[in-house]
Parts: sequence; C-alpha cells; structure tokens
Amino acid sequence: MSRIDVTAVVSFLHVSTPDSWLESAGANLSVLLVDHANCEKKAASTALSMIYRYVNHPNLLHKMSRLAREELRHFEQVLTLMTDQGIKYVQLQASRYAGELHTLVSKHEPQRLVDLLILGAVVEARSCERFVKLTGVLPDPIAHLYRQLVQSEARHFMDYLDLAREFSNQDIDDRIRFFLDKEAHLITTPDPDFRFHSGVPS
Repeated sequence: MSRIDVTAVVSFLHVSTPDSWLESAGANLSVLLVDHANCEKKAASTALSMIYRYVNHPNLLHKMSRLAREELRHFEQVLTLMTDQGIKYVQLQASRYAGELHTLVSKHEPQRLVDLLILGAVVEARSCERFVKLTGVLPDPIAHLYRQLVQSEARHFMDYLDLAREFSNQDIDDRIRFFLDKEAHLITTPDPDFRFHSGVPS
C-alpha cells in the first residue's frame, strides 16, 4: 500500500493546532489517552452506522467496513497503552468539537450523506495533524504509537473525501470550506475542557 503525503493532509486544514494545546496535552496525558480511545470507538461506530444506513453504495460499504475494523484496532492499541501506563479507562464527557460540527450537517438526503463524509474527512485530517505534532512533544511509547497511526488517519481522510466527491452531483469545495471555517474557529477559541480535539485551553 502506497504511503500518503501527510503534508497534503495537514495543509487541507485552515489552521494548525495551537502550541498552547500541545503544552496542555503533555500535562494531561491521562485525559488525552482516554479521550483518544473514545474517539477511536466513536469513529468505528460512525463507520458502522453508515454501513447500515447507506446499503446501496458498494464502494462506501467496502471502505467503511475496513475503516471500522482499523478504528477498533486503534481503540485496542490505545487501551493496551493505557493499561501499560497504569491509566484507568473512565467515562469522560465528549468535547464540543464533533457535536458542534455535526450541527452543520444537512438533515436532507443526498446532501446529508455528502456532509457526513466531509465531516469525516475534516475530523480525520485534524486527528492526523495532531498525531504528527504530538510525536514531537510526547514521550515514547505514546509518541511511538502515534507515529504508527499517522498513515491510517491520512488514508481515512482520503477515503472520506473521495467518497464525498463521488456521491455529490456538484462541486463540494465551497461546502468543504464551510466546514473548515467552523472547525478552525473551534480549534483556535478558548475551550473549558481539554480533549483530543479541543480548542485553546482556557
């Protein structure tokens, strides 16, 4: 399988992760890993829900099936790392990030499907970007795991974006910018709770 140019994935985003978030990540490793595990679990659930909802799209079914399996494998890897680090998996309230982005999704098909795929691409791109940045500031074995996950996240980003273009009957660049503008706001504004996809620590 060919490697994906991660630089192109990162440049898709409108803003970079603020340094203040990276500093907070180093000081909140337990929360980072617990929320990361939640994100992997949610990503698998999202892919499975699309498999159930959009049964008449074979290409989507194939890609989402593989994505769900990979996300669950990542979930297991994070859980193993947490166990090795003596970090207990506890309930953790989700950040505002995904919930607020999801409010942008159309309630009407076929735009709803395209929006969900764009949203998936945006979230995967941000995850990929944060993995890249975190490998430079976190200790091993966390950094080692994150280096392993970069290519998977980049491929998931490409899968979502390719599917969004496939199922839209018009150009989606303006719609992508719409989601990315909101995403940039969430990443660069104060956020009361530190999470994997949270904004600037308040």
